[in-house]
Amino acid sequence: QVQLVESGGGLVQAGGSLRLSCAASGRVFTTYAMGWFRQAPGKEREFVAAISWTGSITYYADSVKGRFTISRDNAKTTLYLQMNGLKAEDTAVYYCAVRFSVVPGLTYDEYDVWGRGTQVTVPS
Repeated sequence: QVQLVESGGGLVQAGGSLRLSCAASGRVFTTYAMGWFRQAPGKEREFVAAISWTGSITYYADSVKGRFTISRDNAKTTLYLQMNGLKAEDTAVYYCAVRFSVVPGLTYDEYDVWGRGTQVTVPS
């Protein structure tokens, strides 16, 4: 079983940056895709970014393209999300997830294991 723990969230002013991390532990193998999702109050969980197990394929939501960068370090079994140019609308709880496939997915139901999330707040 894989466990995921997110960290790096916090309060940041608009235009600022944060880097989220997601540490995987347990029965961890490198042949899985990973993704970041977020959920704002009163809204559904939405896709943010995803990466293949080699890191060669990445996908981004249009709302974060050009501002966020997803990456992974398989030696450290850690996933990252570098967030630059943060906006008030980026405020949400950010979740990382594992998909037991080499190909990343774009929807919530394609992922198999979830972390508990980390809060990102960008005041308006």
